[in-house]
Amino acid sequence: MSFPDTSDSASDAAPICSAKGCREPAVWVLAWNNPKLHTPERRKTWLACDEHREHLSSFLDMRGFLKDVVELTEWERRSATDH
Repeated sequence: MSFPDTSDSASDAAPICSAKGCREPAVWVLAWNNPKLHTPERRKTWLACDEHREHLSSFLDMRGFLKDVVELTEWERRSATDH
């Protein structure tokens, strides 16, 4: 099983998929939290390209961590209006 690459990239670079070894542009945001570690409102995120969205979503969902899957453009729009 491959785990997402959580290394930080340059903030001005285009977001890329979190799947290990993938360098494709991110299209999706997978919002999740681990209830054993995070408060209920806390959201961690993984990014996914179209190819890896289902795999990463399934990985999180099987553990009961997945909270939402949103297109990156929608997530960015929501984040901009939250501030």
